[in-house]
Amino acid sequence: MPSVTLVQGDITAQEVDAVVNAANRSLLGGGGVDGAIHRRGGDAIIEACRRLRATTLPDGLPVGDAVATTAGALPARWVIHTVGPIYSGREDDAALLAACHTSSLRVADELDATTVAFPAISTGAFGYPIEEAASVAVEAVRAASTSVDEVRFVLFDARSLAAFEAAVAAPG
Repeated sequence: MPSVTLVQGDITAQEVDAVVNAANRSLLGGGGVDGAIHRRGGDAIIEACRRLRATTLPDGLPVGDAVATTAGALPARWVIHTVGPIYSGREDDAALLAACHTSSLRVADELDATTVAFPAISTGAFGYPIEEAASVAVEAVRAASTSVDEVRFVLFDARSLAAFEAAVAAPG
């Protein structure tokens, strides 16, 4: 089980092996974390995403799956793109969000990454309540079979950090 650390800050500034991008299905950039990673990482990331769309992912990346690209100008080595669920309040939301984390860790293992930084996937424009998302994310990481040593959740604001702190402190 990887150690779980929490940081309030900018995910694009993390010096880790892999940064997880809360992407959209197109992989071609967007707002929030996705836009920030594409902007700071530069053209190399979008070019790699376009190659994926032209070859192995012509219909985009399915929700819950993950794929890696270069990190371009980011201090990380790779970006692992994953598409979180748009929150609907249905039971499968949690399973899809958990799959984002386990799929990302599987890709990290394929890359021999030992440190991975995650944002709070689906909690922005996709509307997932932060307290629920934090619980699902932390449980998924703790239950994952992975060689990753450290999972760092990089939270944008104090409310998100507090939600993840509560999830980490909860008995599991």
